Amino acid sequence: MNKLPLNTSGLFYPSQYDETRWLPTSVKEVQQRGWDQLDIILVSGDAYVDHPAFGITVIGRVLERAGYRVAILPQPNWRDDLRDFKKLGPPRLFFGISAGNMDSMVNHYTANRRLRSNDAYTPGGRPGYRPDRAATVYAGMVRKLYPDAILIAGGIEASLRRLVHYDYWSDSVQPGILYQSGIDYVVYGNGEKAILELARQIDQGASAQELRQIPQIAYSIPSDETLPEWPQRETIALHSLAESQASKLHFAADFKIIEQESNALTTARLTQVHGAETIVVNPPYPIASPGELDSCYDLPYTRLPHPRYWKKPLIPAFEMIRFSVTLHRGCFGGCAFCTISAHQGKHVSSRSQSSILKEIEQIIRMPGFKGYISDLGGPSANMYRMEPIKPSICRTCKKPSCIYPVICKNINISHKHLLDLYRQVRATAGVKKAFVGSGVRYDLFLNERREEDRSLQEYPQELIKHHVSGRLKVAPEHTRDAVLRVIRKPSFELFHKLKKLFDHINDQASLRQELIPYFISSHPGCTLEDMAELAAETRALHLHTEQIQDFTPTPMTLASTMFYTGLDPYTLKPVYVARKPDEKLMQRGFFFATKPEEKEKVIRALRTVQREDLIGKIFGHGRTRNRAAKPVPLSKKKQK
Repeated sequence: MNKLPLNTSGLFYPSQYDETRWLPTSVKEVQQRGWDQLDIILVSGDAYVDHPAFGITVIGRVLERAGYRVAILPQPNWRDDLRDFKKLGPPRLFFGISAGNMDSMVNHYTANRRLRSNDAYTPGGRPGYRPDRAATVYAGMVRKLYPDAILIAGGIEASLRRLVHYDYWSDSVQPGILYQSGIDYVVYGNGEKAILELARQIDQGASAQELRQIPQIAYSIPSDETLPEWPQRETIALHSLAESQASKLHFAADFKIIEQESNALTTARLTQVHGAETIVVNPPYPIASPGELDSCYDLPYTRLPHPRYWKKPLIPAFEMIRFSVTLHRGCFGGCAFCTISAHQGKHVSSRSQSSILKEIEQIIRMPGFKGYISDLGGPSANMYRMEPIKPSICRTCKKPSCIYPVICKNINISHKHLLDLYRQVRATAGVKKAFVGSGVRYDLFLNERREEDRSLQEYPQELIKHHVSGRLKVAPEHTRDAVLRVIRKPSFELFHKLKKLFDHINDQASLRQELIPYFISSHPGCTLEDMAELAAETRALHLHTEQIQDFTPTPMTLASTMFYTGLDPYTLKPVYVARKPDEKLMQRGFFFATKPEEKEKVIRALRTVQREDLIGKIFGHGRTRNRAAKPVPLSKKKQK
């Protein structure tokens, strides 16, 4: 048992610990276990936090439970003589490669392609501890040192780059990550089943042909090689890399196929030629059952960073999630800019109540816990246990959303199970409050089913009275219906109903809480005039537009496809896109219109789009400075 001075008066780490409770990260820790060789080495762009919110940790623990000797190589130095990659030697089975919980390019750069000054997955939030395009760089380092090793990439960065994709940072169409990268297989999405099956078959000496029959993986073969058989599934050939780079129309048409095949329960196999190679994406495994999902969360996580970090500044991501609980995976919202359905899928997989309560009991025993669960959530906090009423109907359905433009009659949106869970958590000894920190989909309880389903009436009451930490986060995204249709979100009128209900419940309960809306600027379909209208409407409602983002195109999303092509992939009709950096900055500036440094820019922009009538609504009806300012054109394209 090792001893260590308490960190911050014991708020974060215990004074004594057993280092072998974590997966090993060094030669010393491997030797402590008496191992002479590792079976699997997992390379990660994140610091190692032994918590189920970290994907590489879940994969490591799942493989450990299966009996494999697993180590994690967190944030290896790729700039020196590669000693970090050498120190553990080659594994017996394979290297697993992940950029981390975030795409490395999103992690490094703002929407305006400026370098960020922090990294939440590194001690102290310090930047520079992972490379750009980390999964590809790590794979290159490993392949250089160990030419014969099997390399398997996973995580969100590799998953969203499994096929040809638009890369915002180079403003170009790029090949799938398998192409000429040295990576043998990509496990996409939530990959526990696929990585276990790969490990099992590699351990048994399976051939490459046998490994290619595993679901939920992508691999590359010579283009003149015959595809393996995949019974009872269609194989769809997408346009080649060369065709996609030459034609935006081809690129847009392919996205529609990729998204539809990501959403169906019974999906096709996809292929795409890259020069002399063909990338093949096998259909995924069925969605995880509650028991299967529980088995991933009931593993012996310490829920703490590895002790190697305990004398260093805190890891911001750990500080944020250490007392949080994930209830489910998947989201059927289908928002245009979101990567969740492309990565996790749109079909919700939920944990059992007993597994969640077991995790909460573990949280209660953690150092520094004072009775407050920071989040009972998921991709959308209130989609827990929302499965199809008749799964057979969903087998061939390829719609990207189950709730937009209308709520599907086959989706069960009852909040009964979630309400019961909330009440069970509140009744748990040691829990003072359990907050919902993840975003809530208010269209799931403000709809025509409210009259027939009492849980939809009870849920906002329970949520607002008992599970809001003073601020309830929701994401209307915009105020203009034309923009919201492109985003695939309901009309802003529904937000007005939510605000009225929120204020009413707070008044009844004598609570002083805030409704915090999230908004986005520069999304495809959004013009300067649309942002001006947003600024005016949020000012009229006295809303603080502090939770905002400027749209960043990320691979494999509808919005990114529209950003690049200027087309709606489903209709192939033009969509307005704010592509130039100056217009993106100006759209974002409307969120801060009342700040002195932004005011004159906003007024000039309003005059540019001939909406001087909004000046008074945004700034009040007093005098405005610089009334003689001339319009400054922000784009050669005419605003509509």
